[in-house]
Amino acid sequence: MAKDIAERGVRLSEQPIGQVPQARHFPTRNRIISGLCEAVVVVEAAAKSGSLITARSALDQGREVLSVPGHPFDARAAGCNNLIRDGARLVRSAADVIEALPETRTDPVQSEKTCEGMSPRPDKRGLRETAELHSEILSRLGPSPLAEDQLIRDLSTSAAKMTPALTDLEMRGRILRHPGGLVSLAS
Repeated sequence: MAKDIAERGVRLSEQPIGQVPQARHFPTRNRIISGLCEAVVVVEAAAKSGSLITARSALDQGREVLSVPGHPFDARAAGCNNLIRDGARLVRSAADVIEALPETRTDPVQSEKTCEGMSPRPDKRGLRETAELHSEILSRLGPSPLAEDQLIRDLSTSAAKMTPALTDLEMRGRILRHPGGLVSLAS
């Protein structure tokens, strides 16, 4: 299956090729998955589910989070119900998901041709704007981890602009991500 994916799509991982999957790698993997998506739909999640980590990553990345409700006494639905309580969109049908997606849809063939980076985004950034944001981020960070939310506030920008910049810097080895939504300069 990996060979077929590589021939028709892309295999993307922060782990070395061939490494055996381990539970501790799932949050990192799911952060990548949520970053590639326009929205995340949580169908089933216990109160302390890995799905909730993915939903949190999606929110941090400026993505839409949707949730399918479950029976209030079903432990497998507690996480979904909590997401809805905390502001996630309620999903009753596929129409609810379609309604939540941005209306920037164009011809899929054209979208593939114009795709910058990993996914087409309506807010294309120029090289100068990207370089300026990278510079501002690097000048604000130090060796001690800082919350991404605080960085967004300090630089008076949005999560939608900050997340791609942080991903760029992380992939270039300039910054490190830490548990709890913290970032620091790479040593």
